[in-house]
Amino acid sequence: MAFRVALTFDAEHPDRPADEGNAPRLLDALAAAGVRATFFVQGRWAEAYPAIARRIGREGHLVGSHSFYHARMPLLSAAGLATDLRDAEKAILEHVGVDPRPWFRCPFGAGGDDPRLIARIEGLGYREVGWDVSAEDWEPTNSTDVVAARVIDGVTAHGDGAVVLQHTWPNQTLGAIPGIVAALRERGATFVAVDELGSLPTQHAD
Repeated sequence: MAFRVALTFDAEHPDRPADEGNAPRLLDALAAAGVRATFFVQGRWAEAYPAIARRIGREGHLVGSHSFYHARMPLLSAAGLATDLRDAEKAILEHVGVDPRPWFRCPFGAGGDDPRLIARIEGLGYREVGWDVSAEDWEPTNSTDVVAARVIDGVTAHGDGAVVLQHTWPNQTLGAIPGIVAALRERGATFVAVDELGSLPTQHAD
């Protein structure tokens, strides 16, 4: 049975040691597989890696905002939230070359279940995008095989329209992508960006 799946990647400064070359290699893997994905780009990351950021937009992936400082959004005042999102928007426009609006993902998923915070984000022109399936690729104890299995099994259990959370920096993600794409295509998957889905999760699955 045919079904759609959206692979999404948070492009951010990692909180663990990581190979800076993984993000461009991830783009290589997606290009080789013919997959259009969604990237939620941190503004400061785009400033630090402008060539990689520009490539994300140039290669046709959908781009959203992942804030500027990657702070937990509930910790910010209303003015602080507005400043952070506008600074991220400016950096993404400059370095990625596309407007991230209306797509936004709260760092750590923090605040995605807070109606007041979501209303403020929407007032700034954004729509919070959560996820249905998490690869937990940030955990160094999760091997490439574990990451791949979590995505494949999670998407299969969810069915049509699953939104998958991954990141641009873990080695496990880079190693898992070819197997994820091949296995899900064999099961009938078509890979889309989140703008091709009508209904999107705002909550954040474990």
